[in-house]
Amino acid sequence: MNKIFPQEDVNGNVAPETKALPGGKGARACVTPTNRTGFLCHDRRTCIPASSVCDGVRACAHGDDEDESLCRDVPRSLPAFLVAHCGDPASWIYSDQRCDGTNNCGDCSDERSPVTVCPSCGPGWWRCTPTVFKYCDCIPRTLCRDRVQHCSDWSDEFSCPGP
Repeated sequence: MNKIFPQEDVNGNVAPETKALPGGKGARACVTPTNRTGFLCHDRRTCIPASSVCDGVRACAHGDDEDESLCRDVPRSLPAFLVAHCGDPASWIYSDQRCDGTNNCGDCSDERSPVTVCPSCGPGWWRCTPTVFKYCDCIPRTLCRDRVQHCSDWSDEFSCPGP
């Protein structure tokens, strides 16, 4: 079941941080089955990942995720809940890409404080200093013991228990 966070006040007025969609409906945040920030489609049942909005592919049945009013000036035309800012003020990512273990901002600001606070490496990850630009503080355990160095100290090959 999706968690829905209405962005309207008790009188049904759209909150200021919410962008109006066609038909006067406000954009609504939801939580996807993978526990990420999502966009609630017009049917009020379908929650798509934030990064699926304005990507050129219709993910909502009625195409509301690709609507001209929503996508005309990305990221400024997007509701605030869909956007996360990087350490470089000129850079941004979709909010569901924050704390996903991947260096989406290019400077790891989407994975580290002070820009964001993420939980420590999860059970499917190995903490080390990665040699691969794609990761910041952890690598997926699937990369452990594959005879390729992914950690600067080689711990992925000699200490990590593997997947």
